[in-house]
Amino acid sequence: MGSKWRKVKLSLGLNLCAYLPRTTDGDDDGDYHLLPSSERLSDAALLPPSNRENMVPSRTTTPLPSSHCLRLPKSLSKSSSKSSKQTCSICLMKLKQGDGHAIFTAECSHSFHFHCVASHDNQVCPVCRSKWKEIPIRSPGLDPGGWSRNDALMDVAHRLPVPQRNLNQWHIRGPEPGVFNDDESLDHLPVIAESNNTLDNTSDTTIKIEMYPEVSTAPRSHSYDDFTILVHLKAAVMAAIRNPSLSGGQVNLLQSRSPRAPVDLVTVLDISGSMSGTKLALLKRAMGFLIQNLGCNDRLSVIAFSSNARRLFPLRRMSDMGQQQALRAVNSVIANGGTNIAEGLRKGAKVMEDRTEKNPVSSIILLSDGQDTVNGVGPNSSYPNYGSLIPISIRSGNNREFQIPVHTFGFGTDHDASLMHSISEISGGTFSFIETETMIQDALAQCIGGLLSVVVQELQVWVECMNPNLCLCSLKAGSYRSHVSADGKTGLIDVGDLYADEERDFLVSVKVPAESSQCETSLLKVKCVYRDPLTKEMTSTESGVVRIQRPKIAGQEVVSIEVDRQRNRFRAADAMVEARTAAEQGDLAGAVSILENCQRVLSETVSAKSRDRLWVALDAELKEMEERMVSRHVYEVSGRAYILSGLSSHSWQRATARGDSTDGSSLVQAYQTPSMVEMLTQSQAFLLSSPSTQGILQSLWSQPKPR
Repeated sequence: MGSKWRKVKLSLGLNLCAYLPRTTDGDDDGDYHLLPSSERLSDAALLPPSNRENMVPSRTTTPLPSSHCLRLPKSLSKSSSKSSKQTCSICLMKLKQGDGHAIFTAECSHSFHFHCVASHDNQVCPVCRSKWKEIPIRSPGLDPGGWSRNDALMDVAHRLPVPQRNLNQWHIRGPEPGVFNDDESLDHLPVIAESNNTLDNTSDTTIKIEMYPEVSTAPRSHSYDDFTILVHLKAAVMAAIRNPSLSGGQVNLLQSRSPRAPVDLVTVLDISGSMSGTKLALLKRAMGFLIQNLGCNDRLSVIAFSSNARRLFPLRRMSDMGQQQALRAVNSVIANGGTNIAEGLRKGAKVMEDRTEKNPVSSIILLSDGQDTVNGVGPNSSYPNYGSLIPISIRSGNNREFQIPVHTFGFGTDHDASLMHSISEISGGTFSFIETETMIQDALAQCIGGLLSVVVQELQVWVECMNPNLCLCSLKAGSYRSHVSADGKTGLIDVGDLYADEERDFLVSVKVPAESSQCETSLLKVKCVYRDPLTKEMTSTESGVVRIQRPKIAGQEVVSIEVDRQRNRFRAADAMVEARTAAEQGDLAGAVSILENCQRVLSETVSAKSRDRLWVALDAELKEMEERMVSRHVYEVSGRAYILSGLSSHSWQRATARGDSTDGSSLVQAYQTPSMVEMLTQSQAFLLSSPSTQGILQSLWSQPKPR
């Protein structure tokens, strides 16, 4: 699947087409801005074809040009060139006067709908890239505050027949409430799987604990000041169920499986001026995919921010009606203004704070392509205080009863990677770097694949020495808070949530004394205490005691490959931190040298000699980082974001998107779970099953080649 997907992306420039199911034009609750129905897409272009069959009549689709430029056969180019003279190159609809559609012909002789040009937001021709001296100006009465205007590039499919309305009949759903306590009641539907679905119960425990000493045998006469023990945890498998309603009774891990914890999700979306055009179109499509994959017990709220922030959609259950209303809200946004990330986060946190009921799982997703232009905390600031942007209520560790991770997504070359990484790190979320805008949906799919599979919450890992002469030295836990008691006998790692099938590896360093007569030494015992998100009950799981043999004379010590593998991961992460520090100080050559030295060290390990998969991935990742430090420009454009996303992934041991990491053929796929892969597969199948693929190819020729 991976290699085929990569070829399709390269050949198609990724699918920019989206489809929205038609909804009624009746009044909806909520305080978002609704475009006039004559100017609005059918309300769920974002659903895949399988979800549109009963909602949208079969008809020819109109493609949206990709941001990539492909060379097409001459015959195809000629036919496309001919059709381009009859269509508006902004909305790709026919250029036909009448029905309220005026035609504007630019100085370069290309023609467009008057209202499309009026909402184009720049003076560059989208066809030939020539600069215009004059463009039409919108009437202020049609665009109060920049909220009611439609983004022309979202018009990627033929509009369904809708009642015609005067363009002045836009409306805003009243003032925003001061308190967001209008969340929809949970009133949960039964979460137990229906009787005609069979569960695959393969494990009686939610968390499996394994421990590996660095060597299994050590001479009695030897003492160790830094003996390493690996603590390996794995969350239970989210048992797939076979759903007769699916074709052939096929298995769908995310939509037809055993009960899962429902989610409260707030998406905070950047709709500043830099998001206009293709970026906003892709963001809307990705949001449609997210909405379609939430269940009826999940709740979603949508915050949009530019110079200010506004709640577009209150926290509502994603029933069929809820999905349609959410899609309508997303489809209504336009790009305009500056970038006030702090205000967007504040509104998102307020939705979580003010809600009257809570689902077991809560998270905020922040997507932005730019730098905060309002609060003076950008990379050009003398002393950027990124922590000041994080509402106190959602900071990790500030209040265990109210810990909301913020998963951040920075896309394009202009976003503030340091800011986005800091927000995620402080809140306990992850940072993903979406280098290519067309990967927005895949990156989001991977994230929600995890959020929709939480099986463990509030996990704490307790480590206890089982020998009175043993002493804990340190706990290597990445970004997770850890603590060793003053007497060195116990340690604690505060982990939090685990997704289904997710694994965690921690290295425990101990002082092991010599033995005078004992044939073995007892080392550690581990206890996991956590909350079940469905029953909300606290439970615990204990490991056995890990021991090593202590013969008088031992043979050659063989290092455990499990321990060696995780040592390599920590070494690589440490090298990334050092390299980034050097790069930020302007020493790119030194940064590359640090990464190269790390590669050499890793190449001499047991894992490297056995061609361990994690070593291969780490080696590829370090090489990629070196290539992104060849110049200051390259580092500023992509190197910093790539490294920070990698650090986020390794420090939390959770999958993030960076480079081609969402590709099935990529080596950099650390920490992906089956639920994430399943959601990625659905996202990628959205392109492969689209009936408009040929139409996309025909439209790609007109796009200028990126510089």
